Amino acid sequence: MSPPRLIATDLDGTLVHSDGSITPRTQAALLAAEAAGVEVVFVTGRPLRWAKDVFDHVGGHGHAIVSNGALIWDVATSSPYLVRAFESAIAVEVADRIRDAVPGTHYAVETLDGIALETGFLERYPVPEGSLRGSFEEIAGRPVLKILARHEELDPQSFWDAALAVAADLAEITWSSATTLLEISAHQVTKASTLAVFAAERGIGPDEVVAFGDMPNDLPMLEWAGTSYAMANAHPSVRAIATHVAGTNDDDGVAEVIEQLLDS
Repeated sequence: MSPPRLIATDLDGTLVHSDGSITPRTQAALLAAEAAGVEVVFVTGRPLRWAKDVFDHVGGHGHAIVSNGALIWDVATSSPYLVRAFESAIAVEVADRIRDAVPGTHYAVETLDGIALETGFLERYPVPEGSLRGSFEEIAGRPVLKILARHEELDPQSFWDAALAVAADLAEITWSSATTLLEISAHQVTKASTLAVFAAERGIGPDEVVAFGDMPNDLPMLEWAGTSYAMANAHPSVRAIATHVAGTNDDDGVAEVIEQLLDS
């Protein structure tokens, strides 16, 4: 297989080790790909505030697709390249529908300014001091990149199924967490659709893209890319649709594949 023109890789559970690190081997593989003229794009569910931690590894000129496709960030200029946010009224309608169907649902939202949370949303990680808390209408007063829906009693699959049943016509609903946390984007905004826009602007087709992922939020991207790798640690649904399986994230599976692609 000849080297692709673009490598698109998820972060957590894919490129990043379980301890949150990116190893020297992986860093070297990414740099070698860029030196060979291959564009490397991080495509992650992470919000901008978390994704920034690893931007150095796409190079100072690179781009990152964050919040499951709701934002392309220009790393070089530290500014938005493309924003695909919810319309405010649609965000409220989606939240209302899911909460009506699944009482006990609580929300947070990611915006360009950071996270905002309903008072009942129980976060698992520290949030920035001064983050807005209030009703959904209050926290969704700024353009919403991603809605986070949490339930403390259901399992992820049951919550996902229930949400899809009532709101799939208005939004893209997926998940990538070990906890019951849904990630909801505007209709037709996925990792795949945003990556397709980015690639098309550069004259790159799906058959020239290699993509890596591990969780259900990666499914559209892996189905779109001409060559796709599920990590060995991936969710069963991801392994079922990928064209190949890479080693685990903790075994530098992405780096191993990139090394092979560049040597072929």
